[in-house]
Order: sequence, then C-alpha cells, then structure tokens
Amino acid sequence: MDQSLQPSLLAGFDLSAPLPGIPHMASTLPIARVVIDSALPHLDRPFDYLVPAELDAAAQPGVRVKVRFGGQELAGFLVERLEHSEPGIRLQPLRAVVSPEVVLSAEVLAVARAVAERYAGGVWDVLRSAVPARMARVETEKTDAGDGMRADEPPVAGPAVDASAVTGPAVKSAAGEPAGDFPAPLLSEYHGGADYARMLRTGQSPRAVLSAVPNRPGDWPALLLEASELVLASGRGVLIVVPDARDMARLCARLDERLGPEAYARLTAEDGATPRYRNFLRVARGSARLVVGTRNAAFAPVRDLGLAIIWDDADNSHAEPRAPYHHAREVLLLRCGVENAGLLLAAPGRSAEAQRLVRSGWAHELEADRKLLRAHAPRVIAASDEFEAERDPLLHAARLPAAAWREAKAALARGPVLVQVARTGFMPALRCERCRTPARCTACNGPLALGDARGAPACGWCGLVAHDWSCVECGFMRLRAASIGADRTAEELGRAFPGIKVVAATGAKPLHAVPDSPALVVATPGAEPVAANGYAAVLLLDGDRMMAREGLRTGEEVLNRWMGAASLARGRDATEGHPGGGTVVVAGDPTEPMRALVRFDAAAYAQAELDERRTLGLPPAVRTAMVKGPAGTADKFMDALVLGDEVRRHGPVLLGEGEHRWLLFFSYAQGPAVTAALRALRATFSAAKEPVVAIRIDPDGIL
Repeated sequence: MDQSLQPSLLAGFDLSAPLPGIPHMASTLPIARVVIDSALPHLDRPFDYLVPAELDAAAQPGVRVKVRFGGQELAGFLVERLEHSEPGIRLQPLRAVVSPEVVLSAEVLAVARAVAERYAGGVWDVLRSAVPARMARVETEKTDAGDGMRADEPPVAGPAVDASAVTGPAVKSAAGEPAGDFPAPLLSEYHGGADYARMLRTGQSPRAVLSAVPNRPGDWPALLLEASELVLASGRGVLIVVPDARDMARLCARLDERLGPEAYARLTAEDGATPRYRNFLRVARGSARLVVGTRNAAFAPVRDLGLAIIWDDADNSHAEPRAPYHHAREVLLLRCGVENAGLLLAAPGRSAEAQRLVRSGWAHELEADRKLLRAHAPRVIAASDEFEAERDPLLHAARLPAAAWREAKAALARGPVLVQVARTGFMPALRCERCRTPARCTACNGPLALGDARGAPACGWCGLVAHDWSCVECGFMRLRAASIGADRTAEELGRAFPGIKVVAATGAKPLHAVPDSPALVVATPGAEPVAANGYAAVLLLDGDRMMAREGLRTGEEVLNRWMGAASLARGRDATEGHPGGGTVVVAGDPTEPMRALVRFDAAAYAQAELDERRTLGLPPAVRTAMVKGPAGTADKFMDALVLGDEVRRHGPVLLGEGEHRWLLFFSYAQGPAVTAALRALRATFSAAKEPVVAIRIDPDGIL
C-alpha cells in the first residue's frame, strides 16, 4: 500500500537507536523529501523517506536516489532534508544514493515547479528535460580544475573573462562597484541600448526586446556576446538559448574566436549524451558561468544567473514536443522571476508574444534607428507590386517571377544566391493532371510521391511502386505535383542557370555554411545556411503556398521565416568588411506580412496582430488551454471542471477515433487559477483510474 496510508513510526522513538526492521538512521535531518519518477498525475508531489546513517553524507539535496514505492524501485531526486515528517505516515528508508553529484539545484527545482504549474503538467516531466541522463564514467573523469571536480569539492571560479578584451580596461572592484566603463558599441546603436548596457554592467536585471539589425560587425552573435560580457564582468552568470544546431554553430564560432572554447559550456542533445552530461556537470559544479544551448538549456543550473538570452523566440524549435509542452521563452520568463535575472529577447523579427511584453511594460524595447536599418538591411522587392506586374505579364503563371530571375542572374556575378522554398523533396504530393484528385496507393490508400524526377511514383506508407497508376475518378494516367519541393526546385534552377553550382539544404540534409562564391542555394525555412559575406540576393518563393496554410499564426510565422532569410542577405550599402548591394525578392500576392518585409518592420506587424487579437479575444492577447481525450471522458472532465464565468469554453469538437476536444480561453490574470484547477482535476481522475485526458496550455496549430 501507499506509504501515506500507514501510521508513523517516528513519533516517540529515539532516532539514535535502530528501529525494528529498519537500519540505523541519520541523527540529524533524518527525513529525505523525494520527487519520484512517475507520470501519474496523482503522484505529482514529493514523498518522505528515512535517511540511513550510511547514506547521511551522500544524501544531499539535488542528488539522484533510488526509493521503494508501490512495490517497485523508482528513480527520484532528493529535494530537501527535514527534521520531521508529516504525522501519520510510516516511512521507508532510501534504497540508495545513485551518485553524490548535485545535479538539481534549488533554483532549477523552483523553476521546474513554476513551469509545471503554468502548463498544468507534472514536475517530473519538466525535470526530465531539465536534467540530462547520467553518464557514470563522466563523473569520475579528471581533466582540469574545472571539469574534474567532484561533488564533495568546493566550486572553483569559471574561466575568467579578460576585462581588457571586453572593450576597455575596467574591472569589477571588490566593493562591487565598476572600476571603469565598458563601452557597448553594438547595443548602443539601439534606442535605450546604452542604458540597458549600463544596467547590465552594474549588476542590475533589466528586461528588453530587440529586433536585430543585420549586417553589423559580427552580426547577432557579436551582439549577444557583448551583452554577455557585460554581465560576466559583473561576476554573474549568463545563459543563451538558440533554436537549432545551425545557430549554435554560428554562435559558438564567435565565442571560440572571442573567449576560447573553454570559457563556456554548450548544452545540446546533438552533441551526444556523454559530451552533454560532461558540460552539464561543469555548469552544476560552478566551473562554467556562460552557457549556450538549445531549448532544454533554459534549465541549466547557472549559478548567480544575471542574464538569460533567447535568440529568435518565434522559432518552433523552442517548443518542447513532450509533455508538458513548454516553450523555452516562457521557461526563461519564469526563471527571471524566480532568480531575479535580466532578460534579452533578440530576433531578426518580432513575435506577438515578445510585442505583448513590450506593450505591457514588462520589457523595454530596444529600437533600431531607421537610418541605420535602411543602410544595413537589404533592398526588398515585391514581385507582385504594380511596377513589377507591368514588366512581367506571366507573373501569376510563373513560379520564378521575372524580377527574381533578373536579380538572381545579376547577383550570381557577385556571390551566392539563396532560394527559399516551402517544401522538401521533389514532389511531396501528387494529383491527377486532369481532375486534380489526389493520387493514392491502390493497396493501402497512402499518398503517392516521387523520389526523383525520372522514377515511378511510390506509396509513402507501404512503399509499393505504382507503375501503371490511373486516376480512380477519371481514369487519366498522368500526374502533376501538388507542391514542388526543394530538390525539384534545385533541379529546375540548375537547368535555368547552366554552369552554376546548385546546393540543396533542408532539415534532412542540413548545411550550416556556404563559401562566398557564386552558387544557387535552395533551402527550406529554418535550414538556410550562412554565407561568409552574406548572400548577394535572396529569393523568397512560394509565398502564396506558405500564406495559404490555415492558422491564426500563419502570417506571423511566414514573416518570421522571411525575416530570418532576408537577414542573411548583404546590406543595401557597403560597409567595412561587408559588401553591399544585397537584394531580396519575395514572390506572391500582396499581403500584410509582405508589406512588413518590404519596410523591414516586424514590430509594427506584431503590434497590429496583437491589437486585432485583443479585439477578438485570441492568443497571445489571452491564454488558451486544450483538453482532449475519449469523448465520454473529455466531456465528463469538462463537466467536473469548476471555473468562473469569465473563462470561455468552446466544444466539444469531434476528432478521429471517438475523441473530443475542448478549448478554454482565459486572461493572464486568471491563468494560475485555471491551470491549478486543471492539474487538480486531472490528479483526481488519475487517482480514480479514469482515462487520463491530454491537457495542453497555449498550444499552437489549433486555431
């Protein structure tokens, strides 16, 4: 039975003597509070255990332990040592301390609890993302003073930042006052940037949102590094979170050049389990004060965190695909509140969530001067404007407008040209050429697709090759592409520009950088490689296809992808170390995102979107929750959910296989009460062995 259902063995007993059937216990703080590895919502709370005397020294808060629970041995984290437990509980002893390494700090535990509360999830699910899997061999390694330190050794100072290299001779005095001044030339280019830099270097915790000006010295990695160095020089830690491996490579190259590879720790799953855990221990032991990584690095146990930075918060890679589906941006917002740290949200564009922070006054906007932006942003041409439409009578029929072809041909004489397309592959979807009926496999009804331009179509589910396909509706035997992908586009451009090297870069075939030589680089959104001196031209194709996707955030997401690709182009004017003449051509019908790109003003578009959604009561002006499960269970759950009349309910919506989906809309002020009610009710259903419903807070892709 559950340990909480049996009477206590502690009351009235002398803990210095062994209890019957129980080993000798620790004489001081004999109770260990443990968070156990369980996905059951009604077990989402800490449990108390006795600490055997032989485990007293190793059983410290933050270590991994093994405990007995429900007749089985479970993993857990020891989160607290106590003098007394709750009355009426019979306690069992800890089974083992897995490792003396303190891998869960009190601050990260507080953040994990805050994330679980915000997303109506379980604390263990969050800790699974926060603490990487243990690699036992790494804990015994002896390399240098920073990496080889054991848990029982005092922390050592991390790699020092050379104060003279920061941009001036100033250092932090023993009294904590700055002994001089640290210029911040890149931050100072933005309105409010000089004050923000001053606050960072004097130990304060300012919060800011910034849309980065492209083609500045060192580009955005140098901007983030400048802010980081100011905080490091004040004696505090810095955490930088980026979306993916491409951005990691770009940022780490700058850090290696400026500070050296030992001056920071990188936390990303792509490095592999062992290197990731080795770097995690460097951070947990206090030997690394600068941490860079992808989304789960938002939980890195940086000591005395002074600044958290997230690059391109609108990128979908920042969203955790596992429960409780947290977003790195929201994790850092919560963490800044828990640890009183500063925050910098920087991006090539502007998300509606970031604009809401500015509008609410929670963060300051560091706005770029328009003259500076006009000089360094590329020239943007809309292929659908009246002037271009008059010059191109086949504009609406051609996939590559005349303006794009003209600019690409001229740019190839100066350097590489980037071509952004919406899809991967040759022909991801096929249809009948006559009646447009989707082509399906005759064996399993799966979709047919082409692996290359000359092969026969094959089923994407069972792999059956359809040599003699004919349409089930009209009998026609010829196929057409529903959407042309990156590989097919590369093949067609190779024929249009003979003698020019054509390179494809997709999520399946990543490419982080290309040389500064004439080439056509065809890439899908988010997979665009970086050119050494910027692209001479960027062609944004498939604008209509990208905008045709249904969804509340379609325009915002498309603009963010366009801004990210456009920022890789050379600036309009030549500057020191940067050739000018960069051009961006965007194809598609005129839309508000296209107009925002032409103006290079994502903040204005984000504000307009935010105002409209506030009027309509849609996110991110309000918060949302989705409840999904078997029809009967989901409806019963919603009937039992007690919320105020201010919370709007929409549903049920019938999904496939007998599932129902409900949506809740509520204000940010109501958020804690709504998520607490959802967590409590799900725990009640779990304890009653009811089917557990799926709960997602602020989900994307349902509106």
